[in-house]
Amino acid sequence: MGPTNINDPEYFHKVVDCQYACPAHTPVPEYIRFIAQKEYTKAYMINWESNVFPGILGRTCDRPCEPACRRGRVEEEPVAICRLKRVAADNKGAVKHLMPDIPKKKNGKKIALIGGGPASLTVARDLAPLGYEMDLYDEWSGGGGMMRTQIPAFRLPIEVLEEEVNYILDMGINTHFNHYVESMRDVLEKDYDAIFVGTGAPKGRNLNIPGREEGEANIHIGIKWLAGVAFEHIKSVGKKVIVLGGGNTAMDCCRTSKRIGGEQVTVVVRSPFKTMKASPWEIEDAMAEDIPILNNMPPKEFVVENGKLKGVIFSKVRAEYDENGKRSLIPTGEADEFIEADDVIIAIGQDNAFPWIERDLGLEFGKWDLPVLDQTTFQSTLPNVFFGGDSAFGPENVITAVAHGHQAAISMDLFLRGENTNNRPAPMTNLISQKMGIHEWMYDSPVVDDLRYKVPHQDKKISLKDRKVEVELGFDETLGFKEAQRCLNCDVQTVFNTSRCIECDACMDICPTSCITFTANGEEEELRQRLIAPALNTTQDLYISEKLPTSRVMVKDEDVCLHCGLCAERCPTAAWDMQQYFYNVTKASSGCLVKEE
Repeated sequence: MGPTNINDPEYFHKVVDCQYACPAHTPVPEYIRFIAQKEYTKAYMINWESNVFPGILGRTCDRPCEPACRRGRVEEEPVAICRLKRVAADNKGAVKHLMPDIPKKKNGKKIALIGGGPASLTVARDLAPLGYEMDLYDEWSGGGGMMRTQIPAFRLPIEVLEEEVNYILDMGINTHFNHYVESMRDVLEKDYDAIFVGTGAPKGRNLNIPGREEGEANIHIGIKWLAGVAFEHIKSVGKKVIVLGGGNTAMDCCRTSKRIGGEQVTVVVRSPFKTMKASPWEIEDAMAEDIPILNNMPPKEFVVENGKLKGVIFSKVRAEYDENGKRSLIPTGEADEFIEADDVIIAIGQDNAFPWIERDLGLEFGKWDLPVLDQTTFQSTLPNVFFGGDSAFGPENVITAVAHGHQAAISMDLFLRGENTNNRPAPMTNLISQKMGIHEWMYDSPVVDDLRYKVPHQDKKISLKDRKVEVELGFDETLGFKEAQRCLNCDVQTVFNTSRCIECDACMDICPTSCITFTANGEEEELRQRLIAPALNTTQDLYISEKLPTSRVMVKDEDVCLHCGLCAERCPTAAWDMQQYFYNVTKASSGCLVKEE
């Protein structure tokens, strides 16, 4: 293998697993260090630069960063990255003065944003500082999209949502709320230079089994029902409620039902418990509120008598998997089960819906009625129309919508300046030594056992009485500090200088994870097998040095390195150095959006 090119900006980016796993590439260890220093405003603004909605995501993010966290190499639970984001949001000072100035004189280009969700708001946040005039259209009475309509207030208080949405709307965005766009042709005929579509996946899947039409009055589609509750069109539900589905929407529906009159609320899922799509913590919270979850029970019929819903008949199945892992649900032969219900809420998935986009405009649609897009630029087959969020590639989550918004904003800016939308700007990177003395560092490096701290919850007796009472109370400053200390600073990289190495093997001897090996070079597959600890995770790179005087090379398995710095402390010649790597995905706005305090 050839020596590793650590000057490639993506090399160390990939090593910072939490940041690399985040769709918006938030610099996680950087903001966690600021939390540990009680610099909450700085921590918040680092988040705001990347993920736009720190207070919202600190409560509702799907947390793709956490399974990637290196703390999981030491203990079972990763750092509570998501909840630390909330610590920054809850304890920040004034931030509006740190946000970018918006030019009073516009640049002459006008953009339509259709849909007021996280993708559209991210586009607005990134392009407003460049002088674009923007009109935002949304069918609801306020901004936020699915964050407003589908995330219950007991998970996301309305004041948190309003605060972070308004940071963007206050940037001079022209809002047109309570305005459902009925025709793309009409929008194209207006004087817009570009259009961004961020309308989400607004169509909840139905369930067409016997009794569906007859029981219509008491059978609801999950996302519509949640929106009805959010806008207080729906204020109560029957005492006996069945929620069909095993995703996060189902968890929100069952927990909301408990708060507006449901006394006997049951979740029924057609698949096994272990394959439920809901986030584990959402399932745990539902079960903590005494909501039973029944599995392997597909609904067979809605039972309606004299025009009134009585309940649902379920069949019994078991899951079987073939050699390729494909699942089949096989009837067990057990008798069907009838469960009584006053109301049934169907939460079995969402689909895209574009009834307002005419099909003769040159805007092509493909599989699942999704627009045909360039997956890098988010540009449609109609060059001045861009998509993002769930409306681009199907239902995902808030942080993915934010990431789409950033990339679409870059594309729109390039397009409107007459440049090639594939000429993407490079990320901003920096690599700085953390050494103060020969064995002293500017950050805490010891790796100690430290179990994840639990987030306090409101008492059930209080939270179940009012759907607007927030259930998770968040970490206070003390718990936030303790949890922040669990971070292993994986953005502080072990950088090797071949010319200084005397091949004493001291670093290899002291490494707690045996991630360093001095050996003869070879082909990657073979080399991975004969390291001190075989490097079996081929998705993470090996760090290979240039040839040493003995013709050996230094090989480090980046997958299991804990960034503890023991190699650098032990090295007698300073061949190893601990260098902090900062990676910031470039936005449409040139340079950093955040002002200095």
